[in-house]
Amino acid sequence: MPLVSAIVLTYRSPRDTLACVRALLAQSIGDQLEVIVVDNHSDTDSIGILRTQLPADSRLRIVETRKNLGYGKGNNFGARFANGEYLLIINPDNVTPPDALEKMIAAMHADPTIGILAPKLVFPSGLVRDSARAFPSFADVFIKRTFLRYMFPRKIAAYTKGSVSMEHPSESNWVAGACLLLRRSFFEELQGFDPRFFLFFEDIDLCRRCWQSGKRVVYDPRIAVADREHRLSEGGIMSIFTKKTVRWHLLSAVKYFWKWRGVPAPHSR
Repeated sequence: MPLVSAIVLTYRSPRDTLACVRALLAQSIGDQLEVIVVDNHSDTDSIGILRTQLPADSRLRIVETRKNLGYGKGNNFGARFANGEYLLIINPDNVTPPDALEKMIAAMHADPTIGILAPKLVFPSGLVRDSARAFPSFADVFIKRTFLRYMFPRKIAAYTKGSVSMEHPSESNWVAGACLLLRRSFFEELQGFDPRFFLFFEDIDLCRRCWQSGKRVVYDPRIAVADREHRLSEGGIMSIFTKKTVRWHLLSAVKYFWKWRGVPAPHSR
């Protein structure tokens, strides 16, 4: 039985996926790892590239969905095949250094109060992604997408940076779903990602339910994972007319705030 099951959900991104999986198989605890690649109905030659270029390795399994399930349901689908004590949810454009997973497991093992653990995400430029944030208000989402972000820089800074330490492990309201480590039993207790979110806000929702269950969300900047400097949700409010991903982002925001209406947001202790 593996210690860790890594789920790599991919959609038309074979090159990134190859780099991500190869880095996972090269982990210092790679002999205790299984990697589950979920092709989210790419409908291109991506799956063929993955099947021919990924190594024939007993630790590796490739599965396909019958349609594009979105981020949350796609990862839930992959989790059905997992056997590990821990689940690593990782985007295909993330590349882990050889000791990253070992450090993450050690941190989780040392503290059973941690429900979700996330590393620091670093862009090729060296810029650190603001992946640990405060729970958003509807105003935060609106202001960040309009010219108002220049009028309320402190409000945006409070939302995007939260109160996390940039040097030491600290609690965060929520962390981006690009790279998350959870105990599989806890993921199942939470019933995985909420399937009503096709793309975006499912990570915020999962972290909120983590806090609600009495567990902590922790951001550990001592562990660095390479991330690609590209955000699907990028764009101002006018991009709603030109980018499907922006429309998905705003639709998910509406679903999120409706789901949690009247429920006070938990706060990191």
